[in-house]
Amino acid sequence: MAASSNPYHNLLKTLDINGKSYKYYDLGVLGEKYDRLPFSIRVLLESCVRNCDNFQVLEKDVKNVLDWESNQNVEGGVEIAFKPARVILQDLTGVPAVVDFAAMRDAVKGLGGNPDKINPICPADLVIDHSVQVDFARIPDALNKNQELEFERNKERFQFLKWGAQAFDNMLIVPPGSGIVHQVNLEYLARVVFTGDILHPDSVVGTDSHTTMINGLGVVGWGVGGIEAEAVMLGQAISMLLPKVVGYKLVGELDPLTTSTDLVLTITKHLRSLGVVGKFVEFFGPGVGALSIADRATVANMCPEFGATVAHFPVDERSLQYLSQTNRSAEKIKIIEEYLRATKQFRDYSNQSQDPIFSEVVELDLSTVVTSVSGPKRPQDRVSVSVMKKDFSECLTNKVGFKGYGLSQAQLSASGSFSFSDGKTYSITHGSVIIAAITSCTNTSNPSVMLGAGLLAKKAVLNGLSVLPYIKTSLSPGSGVVTYYLKESGVVPYLEKLGFDIVGYGCMTCIGNSGPIDDNIANTIEKNELVCCGVLSGNRNFEGRIHPNTRANYLASPLLVIAYALAGTVDIDFETQPLGNRADGSPVFLREIWPTRAEIQEVENKYVIPGMFKEVYERIEEGSSSWQALEVPQGQLYGWDPNSTYIKRPPFFDGMTKDLPPIRSIENARCLLLLGDSVTTDHISPAGSIARNSPAARFLADRGLTPREFNSYGSRRGNDAVMSRGTFANIRLLNKMAPAPGPRTVHHPSQQVMDIFDAADRYAQENVPLIAIVGKDYGSGSSRDWAAKGPFLLGIKAVIAESFERIHRSNLVGMGIMPLEFLPGVNADTLGLTGAERYSISVPDTLVPQHLLTVQVDNGKSFQVKVRYDTEVDLTYFRNGGILNYMIRKML
Repeated sequence: MAASSNPYHNLLKTLDINGKSYKYYDLGVLGEKYDRLPFSIRVLLESCVRNCDNFQVLEKDVKNVLDWESNQNVEGGVEIAFKPARVILQDLTGVPAVVDFAAMRDAVKGLGGNPDKINPICPADLVIDHSVQVDFARIPDALNKNQELEFERNKERFQFLKWGAQAFDNMLIVPPGSGIVHQVNLEYLARVVFTGDILHPDSVVGTDSHTTMINGLGVVGWGVGGIEAEAVMLGQAISMLLPKVVGYKLVGELDPLTTSTDLVLTITKHLRSLGVVGKFVEFFGPGVGALSIADRATVANMCPEFGATVAHFPVDERSLQYLSQTNRSAEKIKIIEEYLRATKQFRDYSNQSQDPIFSEVVELDLSTVVTSVSGPKRPQDRVSVSVMKKDFSECLTNKVGFKGYGLSQAQLSASGSFSFSDGKTYSITHGSVIIAAITSCTNTSNPSVMLGAGLLAKKAVLNGLSVLPYIKTSLSPGSGVVTYYLKESGVVPYLEKLGFDIVGYGCMTCIGNSGPIDDNIANTIEKNELVCCGVLSGNRNFEGRIHPNTRANYLASPLLVIAYALAGTVDIDFETQPLGNRADGSPVFLREIWPTRAEIQEVENKYVIPGMFKEVYERIEEGSSSWQALEVPQGQLYGWDPNSTYIKRPPFFDGMTKDLPPIRSIENARCLLLLGDSVTTDHISPAGSIARNSPAARFLADRGLTPREFNSYGSRRGNDAVMSRGTFANIRLLNKMAPAPGPRTVHHPSQQVMDIFDAADRYAQENVPLIAIVGKDYGSGSSRDWAAKGPFLLGIKAVIAESFERIHRSNLVGMGIMPLEFLPGVNADTLGLTGAERYSISVPDTLVPQHLLTVQVDNGKSFQVKVRYDTEVDLTYFRNGGILNYMIRKML
């Protein structure tokens, strides 16, 4: 947008840096209101000012953000438009986005336009990191073997993404084997300040909940759903509620023997108990200055686990030092500093006069943080290591719940023996460690805990300690830089000696890609009903996530992962029980081999240097030899393979015309589903395994695939034929029209009970439009694009709800589905609706935001609903049939 068309162009000023002149919006002139704003809110305000066009971003948005102090407490919230500076994606969520862009090019060409115009307007980076798993571990060539299998399983998806890398402008695709998306973002992709025509703060939304990690570097960022991300990539604003901001004050210093992991687990438990869902958290106070950027990033990473939208650390001197350490240019760092100082966005944590106004303030004394783990089933359930033995013992007999397994006294003595591949027999019992993984960007981005783990491993080996051979140990660094400094510092041989060989560069165990364990171990665990354990340096440990056979899973620092692997059990008191014995029989206690912060710092200062980051990231786009050998079609249009079960051109734009279609009323629609309250996006579009008796399974089987090859819905998000069949396929769905829970409904007027997809398909053949009638909080949970795309493909024209989850409502709008809301006090029950009726909804050409429409029912009843098109932008998308259709017409 031209600055001259912006009503705030008078705020444009010039800044001379490094002999060059840069324009920027000087918000400091807005006075005391601006000076009192939290630093995270200043980023939202700058974006609103810079992007104000009185269509997507209104002057009202600017005023609402500037008046944050009063608007934060408005009941129901104040909605604003926000345009992030860039988008970041991982491969599971990135594939469907690239599929949509490829399909849009086809549509533009079919309508006589130039398909080359379809490119991300907003910069987008896609990092392939969610596909590799720990199939091989504790062998020297585990890395190569795992990467080979990764390519074998995902060749088709990778070929498509590699095509996208050369076909689209303004989109960087980072090949597999490069690292974890959030660590690559921190070390390389983050701009902090954009230096184009107008200087402005970096901000980012991503299709992964842990996008929040980048707040540790002072970049405001959080996770969103796929449709929202695609909208931002196409230059659109996203709608959000102006958040409350919790000021989290840090004072004191960490104990020399504690780690950033201990800190984040402490904060997670604290904030989860406080209740910060939907809020920003902004850190301040003198204690922040003592934390490295890696420490801050560790805290920001686990923001989803404590429930906030962001956990923000404004830029300060340490941020600039980190940028220098990670090989950002001196010229760029100078621009960042000068701009942020000029706009009052540069923080001095020791200067109380800079402290803004917060919605509320909580405080943590860093000196009170103790060595901790979290578990056995939730990230917020922190346990001090000093009481871990007692806590685990209590969990065994507590009633079944987040902190209990409900074992009887007789079951406590259960154990089992198995023969292992080394020819020996081993015994395991409750608390035995089966998986020990140094994994996840939460910790592998932090040199202090990674080098600390290496030093601990070295001391353990030198004292004659070892890890039992059946424990599946693994090390999956978040980037090549980690491997670089671990090798240079000389700790890799000791890590390998304990079984922590490098197994891959990706999320791996943290997202459940832990791979198989020995069948004899699995059978022993199942036969004896043992509560065996996984210990990992990740951010999530929900039951069943890490591995089906590790019923208890604990989040821990990389150092403690090694400690518990050495012990072989979590049922240990490190203070009174040794890890093992030296060759002379003397005991070795954990405190004897635990490195101090000073020891770690000395090694870090020596070996974590800018040259490493330069060497690794200079070749980030090259990829491995397998990636380079992938043959992909050239050209701007993708050559769709009609036989592919992973990648398929979606039908979203079939029959689309250049001109706007006439607004059509919904006549004689059938109700496909009648649902209750709190239907989540997991109910609407599950991401897990494909049930063998489902429509999706039948579709795949008809194409020659065996159940072993079905994979998951998540991996097949690039194929609409699979995903539409998986819509409402959750086995726990409660459809009031069906006789029992599950993905079934009743077709009318035949009254046949059938799978939801099959019923929708039959209605489509009968040319009958569909609606869904639902309760409160429809679409809560993860922001999942297929929860809107799937219903669209089933033929659902409108969803009538008591209330919508905010992001899901916008996703429905983005797909052209009408979100309609019952008036207060009215719902399906009060109206006596059964789902057997026919429904007609007259939609006028003069539709306005939040218009009241009348729904006519064929039983003679009628009721009013509010159209949840809340803005003129919403209506524009509706008239176009969705946001992607709107963008196609805009490009013609």
